[in-house]
Amino acid sequence: MTSILILNGPNLNLLGQRQPEVYGTTTLAGIETACRARATELGLGLDFHQSNSEGALVDLIHGAQGVHDGIVINAGAYTHTSIALMDALSSVALPAVELHLSNIHAREEFRHRSYIARVALGVICGFGPTGYLLAIDALEAHLGRVR
Repeated sequence: MTSILILNGPNLNLLGQRQPEVYGTTTLAGIETACRARATELGLGLDFHQSNSEGALVDLIHGAQGVHDGIVINAGAYTHTSIALMDALSSVALPAVELHLSNIHAREEFRHRSYIARVALGVICGFGPTGYLLAIDALEAHLGRVR
């Protein structure tokens, strides 16, 4: 069975209470439920993780090799700072989709730079929780083309 890994970075555990005017009121648990339902519809296996630790995210990316067929990553603020996450994604050579709830290009200038985008298939941002479903669909379509 084709399987994808969804990774969530720092502060995403606070979704639903953290800056709802920017990130909405849906919790990460609610997003996970929607992702699992979409994966089931598409016949995909799915692992879903969140960590505030850059090293833990790197370890999860490394662990995806040989287990998962692709990665959806909302690295949060690490998107704009983490060469380690970029290198990890590049090293495992799995297709990845970068995801953000908010439109990072309509926000502060420092959010416009992404290290992850350099090694991702594409970037989805600004669609709130629906972006996760779009990312799953995009990755599943890509995987279907390369099988």
